[in-house]
Amino acid sequence: MSLIPSIFGGRRSNVFDPFSQDVWDPFEGFFTPSSALANASTARDVAAFTNARVDWKETSEAHVFKADLPGLKKEEVKVEVEDKNVLQISGERSKENEEKNDKWHRVERASGKFMRRFRLPENAKMEEVKATMENGVLTVVIPKAPEKKPQVKSIDISAN
Repeated sequence: MSLIPSIFGGRRSNVFDPFSQDVWDPFEGFFTPSSALANASTARDVAAFTNARVDWKETSEAHVFKADLPGLKKEEVKVEVEDKNVLQISGERSKENEEKNDKWHRVERASGKFMRRFRLPENAKMEEVKATMENGVLTVVIPKAPEKKPQVKSIDISAN
């Protein structure tokens, strides 16, 4: 996780993280029409949700992911395993219905789709993934396979 906020549109990915699949686009927003610049704060709000923040920690027993997904139900979130070692967390928050007579003063809550992908190491038991959702926090636990210790065989040295 980067400790320095990015000056390129608020995106905060770590280019040094080998597990990150975020790709920095140097031309992102460069060719944006001027009408879209008026909605820049809205775009940032949506981007904040579309790039849902996820913590990943490794314990001695498992890989544990925690994602903040406030306001979402478990039915609106998908947890999938791809290619035997890629964990994918995705979902969508629907936009609130707008009545024609409503007068909005501020819109700060983001809506839209999000997707995060994580390539897991070989020791992850992908067939035993468990996910729970409580108070807007998704927790995904992936147990680790026990470390294989190298077999050591003693060789007797004979005298000639």
